[in-house]
Amino acid sequence: MSLYLSESEVERIVTMPLALEAVEAAHLSHGEGTAIDFPRQRSRLPATTMHMLQGALPSEGVLGYKAYTSSREGTRFQVHLFNAANGRQLAVIDADFLGMMRTGAMGGLAAKWLAREDASVVGVFGAGWQARSQIEAVCAVRQVKMVKVFARRRDRLDAFCLEMAQLLGRDMVAAATAEEVVRGSDIVVTITTSAAPLFAAEWLGDGTHITAAGSNSLIRRELEEATVRRATPIVVDARATALREAGDLLPLFEKGRLHEGQLVEIGEVMVGSRRGRRNAADVTLFESQGMAIQDIALAARVLRIARDRGFGTELPF
Repeated sequence: MSLYLSESEVERIVTMPLALEAVEAAHLSHGEGTAIDFPRQRSRLPATTMHMLQGALPSEGVLGYKAYTSSREGTRFQVHLFNAANGRQLAVIDADFLGMMRTGAMGGLAAKWLAREDASVVGVFGAGWQARSQIEAVCAVRQVKMVKVFARRRDRLDAFCLEMAQLLGRDMVAAATAEEVVRGSDIVVTITTSAAPLFAAEWLGDGTHITAAGSNSLIRRELEEATVRRATPIVVDARATALREAGDLLPLFEKGRLHEGQLVEIGEVMVGSRRGRRNAADVTLFESQGMAIQDIALAARVLRIARDRGFGTELPF
């Protein structure tokens, strides 16, 4: 039986602990070399673009793809999940909320593996929907005492900080400047659509961890070159994807100031084949681009829970 799960049903199932467990399992498989993942493909038309990510998790018995379209009307996401043993379709799952939660969970996973264990102050660029899950995830993996947030619209920023303080019980500060966000922060998260660097490398203190999650094309850039060059190590979800999409890194590749071998996949850190943070003074960087296996791992868990709860609509195929 193949199920269709609506956005509202997915929202009733997905929690941050579930998302964190799913993406960690996916990257463990990737680090061990058992997962399959292909970089995002795009078909562009004047009014609409279709984006597709595909992959497989043999350890979980599933393969599938996420397809989404973007236009002036908005963006629509679905994950299609299949049985790895016989190819039968298992589910079609609306994936807007699912994707937001797995993106945030990926940032939390990066903080878990790369940030200092005593990290307690977080600086965030962005006050949109995606910033919510980034903050929730990092608060789940570290003993966060305060979160400083900077965004262009002050009215939205104040409302965002109030809402997140009530949700998470942490001190939320609406920062007046970008410099205020960065100075004194143990973890800095960027989740914007900026085309220009958001802060100066000199504002970063020793030992800071950075998760850059918004720059997923050449026309987007959240970090200046000096920040990238200061980072040790530079960690990505997948080298193949970073080489195509990481707007913060692509100019350095073009100039010959960075090469593929310097990129460390987070799955490699998790299985111990490459080193992550080496000492408390390291500035660590995680460039988050997104992978199909992250969506597939979370979708598989959502489907199991949905069946247990009797959610979903049976599809005629």
